Amino acid sequence: MGIIELFRSYKPFYVRNLKIAIPAVLSQLGQAVVILADSMMVGRLGTDELAAVSFAGAIVLVGFLFALGITFGATPLIGCQYSGGKHLRAASLFQNSILLDLLVAAVICGVLYIISFFLDEMGQAKEVCTLARPYYLWLVASLPPLFLFQAFKQFMEGLGNTKIAMVITLATNFLNVLLNYVFIFGKWGFPFWGVEGAGLATFLSRLAMPLAFGLVFVYRVSLLRYFRLFRMRAFSMSELYALGKVGVPIGSQMLVESFSFSLAAVIVGWFGAVSLASHQIAMNVSSLTFMMASGIAAATTIRVSHQMGVGDYFSMRKAGIASMHLCVCVNSIWAILMLVFLYEIPLAFTSDPLVVDLSALLLVMCAIYQIADGLQVVALGALRGMADVESPMRITVVCYLFVSLPVAYFCGVLLDWGACGVWMGFIFSLNLVAFLLIKRFLKVSAQLMAHGSAGFSDHGVVTTGEK
Repeated sequence: MGIIELFRSYKPFYVRNLKIAIPAVLSQLGQAVVILADSMMVGRLGTDELAAVSFAGAIVLVGFLFALGITFGATPLIGCQYSGGKHLRAASLFQNSILLDLLVAAVICGVLYIISFFLDEMGQAKEVCTLARPYYLWLVASLPPLFLFQAFKQFMEGLGNTKIAMVITLATNFLNVLLNYVFIFGKWGFPFWGVEGAGLATFLSRLAMPLAFGLVFVYRVSLLRYFRLFRMRAFSMSELYALGKVGVPIGSQMLVESFSFSLAAVIVGWFGAVSLASHQIAMNVSSLTFMMASGIAAATTIRVSHQMGVGDYFSMRKAGIASMHLCVCVNSIWAILMLVFLYEIPLAFTSDPLVVDLSALLLVMCAIYQIADGLQVVALGALRGMADVESPMRITVVCYLFVSLPVAYFCGVLLDWGACGVWMGFIFSLNLVAFLLIKRFLKVSAQLMAHGSAGFSDHGVVTTGEK
């Protein structure tokens, strides 16, 4: 089959995927913009302040992504029930996902609060730790409302609606930037709060997110009916177990990934504030591109789960592959832009010439792994749509813990390549994990096409026997 014929065969899938993906991409980008805005505005205060935001954000990110991954488990389960017309079951899953998400947020916040007493034991400069602590605590406090928002968001994505979350995210991001300006720099009669002001702005903007979603549900009859289906007796361990069976492996996979990236940030911090600030700039740019790919991945989960729910495994497979095509195109463009604007990008964050030069080197490395980074998250989205989550978890554990971190330590510390050496671990691990996850998706989807409904359980979990 030629390229033109291939394009024509996938064109309907590109269109359907993009219809869902574009709002999801904007919503995911909105999450990244909160941290990006903090970094860009705090970066104007100095290198130590930027390093403090990087350090605090890296620690919170570990717990945040684990809990976030658990919330993702609701989307494929709700998507399968919704596409099959089982609205009562979808409402029950939604109700239990709210409870689960709040319980997980409470546990994560407790753990992160305890960790706050040990920030100065992680090898960072004293002045960086002093600046980081209040910002860190505000980020922790913002997690419960954020995860209540996630319960709404994942439910809506299960229904195939990504636009509402996009609008709320973009609106609250604007609020966050405005509050950053007021609190960080002491405008409009407020005192100068610096780094802590950025944390307070993040907390208030995230508090507004679930409130906005609640109002949408109250004033939309088509959504309010799901609230009316809530029942006390619908709270059940079986539903929590179903959500956890899919969500916990996703959360564990994201925990391992974030742990490796956060530990890499800690290692970079051993080389000083300049290295850590440069790492933060390059990682912010990488996060933007990752969030775009995550938006495509979220759409892929929706499309795959809906095709799974109606038993159309051929379209399910093509929907997943179509998203991979889209990701390669988008991330290739990002890689080129990074290389073209190597020095202009860091200058948006800082005027420190040492930070700008090192950031430019890290952006070269970031460009190298762009396609692999995008493909691995989209492949994960496709596998989540089939609720195939245990094998991806094991793949990521091996790649990040036994490839990324050893390579990062060897190149960064033992070879004394500094921050650039640490980033070598990202290049090796992301390429390996992308290859293995794509291979897994192709294998499982082929098995489902061959065996039909034998590979599909009541909860939408792949049961082919292959792990």
